[in-house]
Parts: sequence; structure tokens; C-alpha cells
Amino acid sequence: MTDDPILPKFVHQMERIRSCLAWSLAAVFVPFVLGFLLAPQLFEVLVEPLKSRLEPGQSLIGTGVAEVFFVEIKVAFLAGVLAGSPVIFLQSWRMVAPAFGAEGKTRYMVGFVSATTMFFLSGALFCYRTVLPVAFLYFLDQYGSLQVEPEIRVSEYFSFFFRIVVAFGVTFQLPVFSFFLARAGIWDHRFLWHHFRYAVLVMFVLAAVLTPPDVVSQVLLAGPLIGLYLASIGVAYLFGRKP
Repeated sequence: MTDDPILPKFVHQMERIRSCLAWSLAAVFVPFVLGFLLAPQLFEVLVEPLKSRLEPGQSLIGTGVAEVFFVEIKVAFLAGVLAGSPVIFLQSWRMVAPAFGAEGKTRYMVGFVSATTMFFLSGALFCYRTVLPVAFLYFLDQYGSLQVEPEIRVSEYFSFFFRIVVAFGVTFQLPVFSFFLARAGIWDHRFLWHHFRYAVLVMFVLAAVLTPPDVVSQVLLAGPLIGLYLASIGVAYLFGRKP
């Protein structure tokens, strides 16, 4: 009876995934603890896009005994994800590199981690500085049009804030995905350009799913996505597999 060569490879791959997940969790946990200790200061920063749009006398409210405690956990977790993103992307590289035959290639690893971190943080910052202020202005105007006084729960605000900031960070990774798929020969710049009109439709559908149900937020996400798609065409042209 011969040994099955697949089993050792499977066990090795599971060990690799376990190690990557452990390092990723550790990278989030350390800044999470610091973020929890600094939650009041971080709270003031993260709530600024909404507070700057509120009228005098309006503010966030809390309706549960432990609501603020769980908000502090959300604030700390977001800080952990943002601060630990370079390590998270490094561990993601460790998992995907063997599939592209790039394991052990330092320059690819540095390029991947640098690019993914830059695009992720850029997407989160773009959302915080540009999208959220405009979206909140639109939402509060809807209250005014119905002559309703807004009383926004702090827990609902941070659930919304966390979801949309991370969504922008992830969707801004499109040029990185394009690089690897082009290098793998899955698509090239001609394919991307030929399917541009369909990609635009998909981006607006994706924006409708990831953002609140208003046209302003959807356009603010779909617009950068279209620009990133065009940049991905250039990436595929420059770095794609040559025929």
C-alpha cells in the first residue's frame, strides 16, 4: 500500500492557513486593546462626519444600558482592522502566493502588501472624508423634508459606519485583483475594455448593495469604482502575461 501524496500537502496547507489566521488575529488584537483604551478619543474622530452635519442641539442618543460599551468595542475593532491591515494582507499573501507560483519572491510580496494596504486605507479615507459627509447631509435633509426631528442611535451609526468604510476599503482593491488575474492569464486589457459597459452595470449594482438606499451614496461609490476599473485596464496592459 503506497502513501497518498495528497494528504501531506493538504495538512501542510491547513497548517499554513491556521498560522496565517493566527497572525492576522494577533495583528488585530494588539491595536484593538489600544483602541479600546482610547475609545473616547477615537469616538470623537469617527463621529465627526455626522456631527458636522447636525443642527445645534441635535446629537447622537443611546437607548440601551450596554449600548455605549458595545460601541466602544466596534470602535476598537475598526481601529484594529485598519492598523493591522498590513499584517492581514501579508498573511493573505502567504496563503495565495503558492497558487501563483510566487512563494518566496520578496519583491512580489512587498508590492502586494504595499499596494493592498495603500488601496484599502485610501478607500476607507475616501469614504470618511468624502462619501460620509455627503451621505449624511442627504439623509438629514430627508428628515427636514418630512419635518421630523432626527434622533440617531449611536449603535446604529457605528454599525453603518463600519460596514460602509470596510466596503470602500475592499472595493478599492480592484487594481490589485486585476494585476494577479492578468499575470495568471485569466484576463487581459482587451477583455476588460470589451466588457466595460457590463462592468459599469455591475458596479452600480454592487454600489446599491454596499451603500445605503440613496442615489448619492451609490454614485459616490460607483464613480471611484469606474475609475479603478479603468486603472485596472492599464495595470493589465502593463503587467499582463505576454502572448
